[in-house]
Amino acid sequence: MDFKAEKPKKRLFIELISGSYVAMLLTFGVVWYIAWPGLNNINEYLPYMFAIVLCAMLFLMGFGIVGMVFGILGWPLPAIFKRQTYSLLNMLFYVVLASGKLLGIKRRKIESSFVAVSNAIVANRHIKVPADRLLVVTPHCLQLATCPHKITRDPNNCKRCGGCNIGDLVTMAEEMGFHFFVVTGGTLARQMVRDIRPKAVVAIACERDLTSGIQDVYPLPTMGIMNIRPNGPCFNTKVNVAEFRRVIEEIIDLPESGKSDQKKEN
Repeated sequence: MDFKAEKPKKRLFIELISGSYVAMLLTFGVVWYIAWPGLNNINEYLPYMFAIVLCAMLFLMGFGIVGMVFGILGWPLPAIFKRQTYSLLNMLFYVVLASGKLLGIKRRKIESSFVAVSNAIVANRHIKVPADRLLVVTPHCLQLATCPHKITRDPNNCKRCGGCNIGDLVTMAEEMGFHFFVVTGGTLARQMVRDIRPKAVVAIACERDLTSGIQDVYPLPTMGIMNIRPNGPCFNTKVNVAEFRRVIEEIIDLPESGKSDQKKEN
């Protein structure tokens, strides 16, 4: 059965961050206007210095929004701009979250949109890493709940019975050579990052865990794949294996022979 996750709306995050930008623009203007007399009494140049600081903050935020839009559309950006955009995306998440809360938008929708925007920005950077420098982590709820085999830390204990997607991912890890671990939570995932020291991470999880994971391992580029929950959260979840393979193949820097073999298979 081909499981597919609900497609998140990237525009939600962009709309919220753009609205936050307009609100900050108005707020900074009011703050500067109120503070101007007091600052001027201290030093005649102080109001202008304060204005420069506020404008610089607004410029960086506006630059980040433009970079996010470029990333979503797949338009080219200089490498330095790509890194800065990714940084600002993670920094401004809580601003967007606060805006969404004021508007009554569910946190899950915002997190889902954040992951989608983050994926688009990382994809636009066209990052390529050797297979042995890629870390893939998945939640333990991807394993069939009734399975007696413990695969946390050692997914090779999987018997590949086909009852869940773990066997597919273990087989793919053996074929392609990336590091693959099943973790019980964020603490173990962070430990794996410290131990492996990868150049990129691919994670399968729910919106909440992907959002926190992306921010925890920042500045490492991370691609997030939403798990599928036909039985509710944290129980016998699934992953779209075809989507997972596509993401992995886009990140791994395959040798020429491997690329030729893949073309033949396709």
